[in-house]
Parts: sequence; C-alpha cells; structure tokens
Amino acid sequence: MSRVLGSVYLEWAKLQPNPPFALTPSGLSSRPLTDLWTDVSGLELHGAPGYGHRPLLEALAATYDVDPDSVVTAMGTSMANHLAMAALVAPGDEVLIERPAYEPLVALAQYLGAHVTRFDRPFEESFAVDPEAVARALTPRTRLVVLTNLHNPSGVRIDDATLTAVGEAARSVGARVLVDEAYLDAVFDEPARPALHLGPTFVVTSSLTKVYGLSGLRCGWILAEPSLARQIWRLDDLFANHTPHLALQLSARALSHLPAFRREARERLDAHRTLVDQFLAGRDDLAVVRPQHGTILFPRLVADGARGDVDDLCARLRALDGAVVPGRFFEAPEHFRLGIGMSTTALQGGLQRLAQALDQGKNL
Repeated sequence: MSRVLGSVYLEWAKLQPNPPFALTPSGLSSRPLTDLWTDVSGLELHGAPGYGHRPLLEALAATYDVDPDSVVTAMGTSMANHLAMAALVAPGDEVLIERPAYEPLVALAQYLGAHVTRFDRPFEESFAVDPEAVARALTPRTRLVVLTNLHNPSGVRIDDATLTAVGEAARSVGARVLVDEAYLDAVFDEPARPALHLGPTFVVTSSLTKVYGLSGLRCGWILAEPSLARQIWRLDDLFANHTPHLALQLSARALSHLPAFRREARERLDAHRTLVDQFLAGRDDLAVVRPQHGTILFPRLVADGARGDVDDLCARLRALDGAVVPGRFFEAPEHFRLGIGMSTTALQGGLQRLAQALDQGKNL
C-alpha cells in the first residue's frame, strides 16, 4: 500500500477560493488580537526552558479540572491528534475509526502505517455511536478507537454512558480511545467534562479554534494520564520542539477570557440555530439530523433524479458566491457540511444563496 502523504480535504480547503458567503468554516469567525492583549509591553519572545508554558498548562488544567501533568500543548487540534496517535500506534496496528469521519484522522492513521478499520454512525440512527457495533469491530490487534465529540461532520454529541461503554470494550482488547473534542465546548447549557474523566483508557484532544474564534493562536492540547503525557511531550521533541512563546502567552491570556467568550459564542450560535431551523423548515429537498449543540450540521440532499448530486449543488452555489463542504470528504457524498459560526450577515447571505442553488436544481 502506498504511503499517505497528506489530506485531500485540507488540500481542497486551502486551495479553494473563499467566496464572501461561504458556509464552509466550521468554527466561529476570528477575533481581533485586541480581545487578548492591548499592552504588548508584557509580551516576551522567549520563555523558560522545559516542557510547556507553565501558566498555560495550569490554566488548561483548571479549566478542564485535570492534573497539570496530564496536559500536553500542541499546535492546534491537528498536531494534537498527530502526537497522540503517533504515541499510541505502531505500523501494522489496527485503528478503528468512526464513519462518516473527518478525513484527516483517517489519513493520519494511514500515514502512521496503521491498518484502518471502521464502524458506522448511520444517518438513519441520527449519527449515534452504538457501543455494540464498536465492540464487534474490535480485534486483538486493535490499539486505538477514534471518535469525534461533537461529531465532525454532524455535530451530534456522544453521552458519557456511551463513551464509558466504548471505553470498556476498548480496554477488553488492550486499546485506548482517542476522542477529538474540538467542538465540545459548544455544549453551553451543561458544559461537558473531557472524556479523560472517564478513566485512563481515554485520550482527549481539543483546541481554542472552533468555539472561541482563536484559530490563529494554534492553541491545541492533549489530555492523557500523566505517564502517557510525558511520553507525548518527548515525542513532540521530534516535531514542533518548541511552540512560539508569543502564541503560548496569548493562549494563556485567552483562557482567562473564556467565560466572556463562551457567552458571546452562545448568543451567536443560539440566534444562528434559529435562522438555520427557519431555513430548513422550508426545504423538502434536504434531510438533516439537527444537533442540539455545536457549529456544524450535515444535511443530506434528497435527490429525485432532477436535482443532480452534491457536487453539482456545490458548483451552482459557487457561481452565486457561496460554498459548503462536499460530503465526499467525509465519506458521505450525498451530504454536505454546513457551518453556522460566521457573522450573521454571512450566514444569512449564505443560506439565501444555498436556497437559490437548490431551487436552480429543481429546474434542471
């Protein structure tokens, strides 16, 4: 098997034009630097030697109620996933990954030389995780189970009882469970604790990117039991070695603002969910599982032979200065991913153009 050297989805995302009414972003729009720091005299280019920036490690530990020795910082959730998976998987090991899946997770496992196996989260079951389906897919060679929570691309949440059952199944074959929680902070009414609280079988990755509009900081992290966290820090010596100290300081500063940022995010997403619900109520050409939380949805195009497929829809939408993410990047070509975290003006304009593109398809 040829070696995987990249992500087809991220290549598409980086090279596609960015139209003004794109619904492709999966997180909140970016914040200005002044939200974090107005006095640059407090910034330093260089920090103390060692593993991690202590103020940031302690702030993350306090925010998520874990031991600071369980925290490893990384350059975004992408590098956090890379480090965690590389620490847990050797070439030839089996890695069991959900489907539909965020394509870079599958590509990463393949790059590391793993044999990727799958379990399904069917649309017909509201993209729920069935622990029995996970257990049936495990083998003595499985070393890692990979989930996203909230699910990327559907936004569906996995409850703790389901995660616990998955963890028990994984532990029975000597496997760990990696949970990418990049979207989980968008559960506002009952903030969810990281899956690490369910036991050392779990390894968690996340970042400040999706819910807080802070993607430019590239502040990601891994939460793992301390002995594994130490291994991951050592592994990072071969990759990033050091994260720019300016970004670490700004990230620590951002953690002190999270309560205010969460309130703002909740207000925006609650209002935007209402707009999307109103849009969907008028569409008989879309079927969708409507998640209670998060910044993304994964509608399915209800084709009747006249409307074409999702790629055709995307082409019509781009001609109208809009965009969505084709579902083929998540192994579900009849779906598309729709983000709701952009400005209200961009969301309204994007939904209007999506309606136009859908209606054009009816007349084909």
